[in-house]
Amino acid sequence: MKDINIVFVNFLCKDDIFQAIDSIRADIIDCPYQVQITVADNSENKDGIKKEIAERYPEVKYVDSGGNVGFGRGNNNGFKATPARYYFALNRDTVIPSGSKTIERVVHFMDEHPKIGCIGPKLVNMDGSLQYACYRFDLPSLLIKPLKQINWDKKYRWVQKYTNRLLMKDFDHNSTRPVDWVLGAAMIVRHEVTEQVGWFDDRYFMYLEDCDWCHRMWEKGWPVYYVHDIVIQHRHARDSAKVPGIFKALFKNKLARIHLQSWLKYMWKWRKNFKYYAA
Repeated sequence: MKDINIVFVNFLCKDDIFQAIDSIRADIIDCPYQVQITVADNSENKDGIKKEIAERYPEVKYVDSGGNVGFGRGNNNGFKATPARYYFALNRDTVIPSGSKTIERVVHFMDEHPKIGCIGPKLVNMDGSLQYACYRFDLPSLLIKPLKQINWDKKYRWVQKYTNRLLMKDFDHNSTRPVDWVLGAAMIVRHEVTEQVGWFDDRYFMYLEDCDWCHRMWEKGWPVYYVHDIVIQHRHARDSAKVPGIFKALFKNKLARIHLQSWLKYMWKWRKNFKYYAA
């Protein structure tokens, strides 16, 4: 069993993934832990990524998902391909800062805190500014979340109020603490959690599968933590929010429709069980 299995999901974005892999390879030089890097390919190898991985990164495992099966199922395929003590879902648009020993510190933190089920690092933009990557299970905020996706939080104060609560803008992001859920762009999960809780719920094609997974962890007594001093750069392209307006977004932006579908699934699944676990 490896110490950590880092999984990227590819859908015609091999250049981003190669940049992310390069940053990890530099980060794990002299790392004392056994690290597996895995690419779960949702693109049916249409971009030729399988051959390039074999040529450029022989230590990286390629997993064919058999088509565009979604973010959660793609990650699950990658996780299951190599058992590990920790599973790291990492977005293709991330970069490990040079000299940070991030992967080593992730494993060390999880080893030092055996009762924590999942952690999310601090995510920053490429200029170093903070991204909000931890959230609350706040029912009013979740109810208006689709309005945030179409940028209504920038237009209406009442949407902004609940968006700020959802994003935990009222707490110091330079502190490590339990949170309700962390962004799936970078989340590390303990092997024992997957045995007790399961994997990503693959009924979500994309969006809110991270929220759902963390919700299930808390239900089984596994805390989720935001770790402020483990930092990863993230370009964070919000493709589902590129078309403004509710109806325009739904008609013109496929990802906006997928986001709404995931939101409806989540709200229905947990309709009788909204709590603030980390409070």
